[in-house]
Amino acid sequence: MNYKLGDHVLVLDEDLSGVIKQITDDTISIETEDGFLIDFKSDELVKKQKKQDLNSELFLHSDISAVVSEKEAPKRKQQTKKRAKDRYEPTMEVDLHINQLVNYSKGMSNHDMLTLQLDTAKRKLDFAINKRIQKIVFIHGVGEGVLKMELEYLFGRYDNVKFYDANYQKYGLGATEVYIYQSVS
Repeated sequence: MNYKLGDHVLVLDEDLSGVIKQITDDTISIETEDGFLIDFKSDELVKKQKKQDLNSELFLHSDISAVVSEKEAPKRKQQTKKRAKDRYEPTMEVDLHINQLVNYSKGMSNHDMLTLQLDTAKRKLDFAINKRIQKIVFIHGVGEGVLKMELEYLFGRYDNVKFYDANYQKYGLGATEVYIYQSVS
């Protein structure tokens, strides 16, 4: 591509742009918007087109009325096909790993972490019941099994839920799936 001094260029594979200040053989020096001079090979740059050039180029080969009528024409909505296997997938996942719940867990005791995880699980389960979501997977990990036992105790206090180990192929042993029976009312 032919470059000349003063051209606005964009750098490929980087979020940089600038104005050409010097051209030496295949090396082009550009001044970035921050005022830095950086050298690039000519094949690493592309000319930045002005908006008026871009618009005239877009509508060069078509009539504006043809473009408008094409955009206004009704389009048929495409339905997304679900595989039979995907229909039975849970609609909500809750990851209870402590690093997913807080940014920094260093000062927390094990009791604090467990309490936070159980509070989160209870809040998400209540949310799902209120929003009529039928299935939730709680990802708790394997560990020593303390969180899993506490979750089972929590789920056992609800009359309208059934819980069991989640899909082993997808989650391994570290997840519990909860099915919520929906009332008719």
